Amino acid sequence: MGERTASSLMIVTRKSLFCLFTFTSLLFVLSWVFVLRSTSRPQFIDNTLLPNSKLLAVIDHAISATETQNDVESSVGNRSILVDKEEEDKSTSSSRPNDGVKCDTNEKQVLKVFMYDLPTEFHFGLLDWKPKGGTVWPDLQSEVPHYPGGLNLQHSIEYWLTLDLLASELPSQPNARFAIRVLNVSEADIIFVPFFSSLSYNRFSKIDPHQKKSNNKVLQDKLVQYLTAQKEWKDSGGRDHLIVAHHPNSLLDARMKLWPATFILSDFGRYPPNIANVEKDVIAPYKHVIKTFESDSSTFESRPTLLYFQGAIYRKDGGFARQELFYLLKDEKDVHFAFGTVQKNGIRNATQGMHSSKFCLNIAGDTPSSNRLFDAIASHCVPVIISDDIELPYEDVLDYSEFCIFVRTSDAVKKGHLVNLIRSIGRHEWTQMWKRLQEVQHFYEFHYPSREGDAIHMIWKAVARKVPGIRLKLHKSKRLSHSPTQNKKGLTRIPSPKNFW
Repeated sequence: MGERTASSLMIVTRKSLFCLFTFTSLLFVLSWVFVLRSTSRPQFIDNTLLPNSKLLAVIDHAISATETQNDVESSVGNRSILVDKEEEDKSTSSSRPNDGVKCDTNEKQVLKVFMYDLPTEFHFGLLDWKPKGGTVWPDLQSEVPHYPGGLNLQHSIEYWLTLDLLASELPSQPNARFAIRVLNVSEADIIFVPFFSSLSYNRFSKIDPHQKKSNNKVLQDKLVQYLTAQKEWKDSGGRDHLIVAHHPNSLLDARMKLWPATFILSDFGRYPPNIANVEKDVIAPYKHVIKTFESDSSTFESRPTLLYFQGAIYRKDGGFARQELFYLLKDEKDVHFAFGTVQKNGIRNATQGMHSSKFCLNIAGDTPSSNRLFDAIASHCVPVIISDDIELPYEDVLDYSEFCIFVRTSDAVKKGHLVNLIRSIGRHEWTQMWKRLQEVQHFYEFHYPSREGDAIHMIWKAVARKVPGIRLKLHKSKRLSHSPTQNKKGLTRIPSPKNFW
């Protein structure tokens, strides 16, 4: 009898302990849920943290149901974070009274640029512009100096960027503005050097009989002397400076001394990788010389030429593929592959040819890039890029495979490979790329005044994306020293490019 009583007591005790354990565990789970809910519930309770907790899901649902009325305000606030910025701006502007002040939704994103007041010989003086009233800059409200046409225009990037900064100071500046000029260098994100280096090369690289150096080299020497003497350059070693050298041969001498700066280039074809590279520099488009195809209503069938190329055929360096492809394609009935120049209506003929072609060849020449790619984009002629080392503008934000065909050089020069590849692209695929070309073409258009989303804005935005990296390098360089190392002449010692970036 005593044994049965003891056994019964043990069973009761075990049941009691089990119930107590269950109840305690439930209280622990509930208390944990409430703690989590009190510490930013949306961030902590999710399917990643609690993958299979049906109990907590039921509890959470019950709690949510009891709190619905109290949480309306906060829940709307959380959803508003996900609202598209453009829609938010619309709703904000519609809810505010019209006080006559325009709200710039990009105010926090504006790139602040300090620009040196270089003597006119470095910029507009190269356009034969004469300063008036002691200023080194033209009054854009009364005159805008004209840039020479023809092939000069394709490398005119420094001209457009300089105009854009000057226009930002006008009292009636355009609404579309991504970069503004600031007069206090301490406010600047980057320091712009207004040297028209491409124009200097195009116009003044030849040596006159009475000269030892060309005017182009003289200007480069003066530029190096000027910049390295500036406090701003000494403070940063040139890292926060922006220099345009879009023509492959521009700044040919000075680049080796000014390389710590960020360069705006057309490609890296004639630069050692430790002097110019994707990490520190910006690739900008050429200004196309072929007129933009306005009101283009083409169809696959209305463009009779399958593949178009007109230009120099025999090139050095990486351009060997041009002559190889010429011999492979010259007898194809629906392929136009011919020698051409800008002379004797060359631009007009190229315009007509590209506008009536489905695909346009962009083959590496003396350098990886050429203006032909941007002429093709303006013509909505799907570019076929055969250039293994090409770098493309804005490629960190733009997917070129949506409107370009890329072919390795080694494959392109195989007999039948290229033409068979192009013939395999049907109406639907071509039409999709043709439509995409029309959507992106404004990224390659240069205007004065600049327009929202045009080439000038896109270049400034590409520069802005480099600024955090520049600041990181500057901050790291100050870890062991509060002042730049200086040589005996008082100029900043420029470190070796090997480990600079």
